[in-house]
Amino acid sequence: MQSTLPTLRLGSHEVSRLIVGANTINGGSHLSRFTNEQMREYFSTDKVLEHLEDCARIGINAWQSGLGNLSWYEALRARGVEMDFLSLAGEPKEAEDTLERLAAAGTIAVFHHGEFTDSYFKEGRLQQVREYCRRIRDAGMLVGVSTHMPAAMETILEEDWDVDAFMCCVYERHRTRDELQQLLGHVPLPVAEVYLESDPPRMYEVMQKTEKPCLAFKILAAGRLCDRQESVEAAFRDTLANIKPNDGIIVGMYPKYEDQPALNREYVVRYSALSQANATERGTL
Repeated sequence: MQSTLPTLRLGSHEVSRLIVGANTINGGSHLSRFTNEQMREYFSTDKVLEHLEDCARIGINAWQSGLGNLSWYEALRARGVEMDFLSLAGEPKEAEDTLERLAAAGTIAVFHHGEFTDSYFKEGRLQQVREYCRRIRDAGMLVGVSTHMPAAMETILEEDWDVDAFMCCVYERHRTRDELQQLLGHVPLPVAEVYLESDPPRMYEVMQKTEKPCLAFKILAAGRLCDRQESVEAAFRDTLANIKPNDGIIVGMYPKYEDQPALNREYVVRYSALSQANATERGTL
């Protein structure tokens, strides 16, 4: 018998600790334009729906995506597949009715988009994110903030914002040229996509400072740890050992060459107990 996939609570919703992401579906590999094109070619509408149905079949009951993929979500629901929808939003040029459309489609939670959260934080305009969070609340959905920066999340926690959850990139991947020069003493290429093994512990530490659910993402360094299943498994194990029992993981999957939903599910089942054990050891339970 297949073991049950552990869950977490988002408001009144019971969500699988493994949540399917959307970057692979959208052809956003963070690797190269060639990989992007391969992903877009693979993920036809039929393949997207097949992929999501496969995830739902093995207990992955939530999809993190955005307004641009809402039609696929609606098509999935029309097929009778039960899957919760978590959305990013808050782009400066997005449509005025974005939140209304997301709410009407049954979206359970909206997270302010991390790319823009980080930009506003660096510019000293984080209160614009807070105002958008109020709009999400008014639209009747759970409120979240996504970020790639532990410092931005620490500020939100210190100011005690009215949010229900966080999306936390475990790699602070978009440091500026000057920041990289100061940190490393040189600037690697490409500048926009630098993943440091010292990053995840910094984000885990901040995630442990809040009782609110946190959803870790890019735990595989945007595919950089995917060459061998040993490194994939290690990333899941290390993440689950360092996040709270009520936290989850968002992973984009590309099942062209292997059954990634089944493999990733197995890692979450196998290592979820580490969250509880290590939280007890840290004295945070």
